[in-house]
Amino acid sequence: MYPPRLSPHAPLSYRSRAIDVASVVAGSGSYLPEKVLSNDDLAKFVDTNDAWVRKRTGIARRHIAADDQVTSDLAIAAARRALESAGMTAAELDLVICATATPDETFPATATRVQAALGMERGAAFDVQAVCSGFVYALSVADAMLKSGQARCALVIGAEIFSRILDWEDRGTCVLFGDGAGAIILRGEAAAEGDAPRGILASHIFSDGRHHDALYVDGGPASTQTAGHLRMDGREVFRHAVVRMAEAMEAALETAGLTAENVDWMVPHQANLRIIEALAKRLDFPMERVVVTLQDHANTSAASIPLALDSAVRDGRIKQNDVVLMQAMGGGFTWGAALLRW
Repeated sequence: MYPPRLSPHAPLSYRSRAIDVASVVAGSGSYLPEKVLSNDDLAKFVDTNDAWVRKRTGIARRHIAADDQVTSDLAIAAARRALESAGMTAAELDLVICATATPDETFPATATRVQAALGMERGAAFDVQAVCSGFVYALSVADAMLKSGQARCALVIGAEIFSRILDWEDRGTCVLFGDGAGAIILRGEAAAEGDAPRGILASHIFSDGRHHDALYVDGGPASTQTAGHLRMDGREVFRHAVVRMAEAMEAALETAGLTAENVDWMVPHQANLRIIEALAKRLDFPMERVVVTLQDHANTSAASIPLALDSAVRDGRIKQNDVVLMQAMGGGFTWGAALLRW
C-alpha cells in the first residue's frame, strides 16, 4: 500500500524512495477579500485615472483585506476550499508551505497558523519568501519533498496582503497591487507506467541578488524595525521580467521534453498585461490560451498564480490532463517556472 499511514508525530523521512513518485494535483482553492477598490476609487485620493491604469497595466480593480484580517486568514480560507475541492481533510496533510512576503508576524511562520487552524497535528509547516516568485518556489520545494519521500501530501499556498506595505501616495506602485490567496493540494502518487505522466513535470527556480534596488521594501525588523513600503523601478523590472521568465519557461519545457505546442494553458504571474503579452509572443503562444485575471485581482504577488489557476479550473478552462505552464518573477530578483499536467 502506498503511501503508509503515519502516526500524528512521525518524522517526515518515513520511507526511502523505493518507487518513482509523481506530485499530482488533487485540488485547488482561492480567496479574495470582500472589499473591492476600483481605479475610479483610487482616483479619489491618488493622481491617476482609470484610463491611465488600464492602458499601462491592464488592471481595473483589486481586492483589499479588511482591517481585522491578516495573511493567515486569507491563506486558511483558500486552503479550506482546496481541501474541499480535493475531497480531503486536513488529517491527510503532512506538509504546509506558505509563500508570502507579508507574513502575519516576523515569526512564527504564517504556515504554522494555517496548520493549527486546519487542525493538522503532524508533519511540518513553514514559509517561503521569494516575493512574486514565491508560489513557484514553494511548488518546487513541495515537489522535491514528495519525490524524496519526506512527505506524501502537501498544501501549497500563496497568500499576500500587499495593501499594508504600499505607499498610497505613490501612483507608480499603489495602483498595481491587491490582496488575496490561492492554494493547491499535491499528493505523492506512484508514477504510472506507459501513460502520459501527471503532476509536476518540471520546475526551475533562479535568483540574482544584484538587482535588489529595482524592487524592494524599505523596511524590516533588522534594519528599520518597521514594515516599510514597497519601492520599484518599473522600467528595470519590466526589462528583466520578460527575458528571465521566458528563460525559465524554456528550461522547464526542455526538461520535460515538450514544446510550447504541447502546452494547453499558460498561467503567468499577474503583474502587467504588457509583460504577459510579451511572454506569449516570445513563445508564439496564443493569448486566448493564456489565463489572465489581473484586471480583477491586480498583482497579488505570491498569490497571483494560484488565484489565476483556481479561477481557470473552476470555470472549466483547465481540465484533467491539460498541460499547464506557470512562470513568475519577483523582487530579489527571483524568477522561475513550473510545468504540470493537471
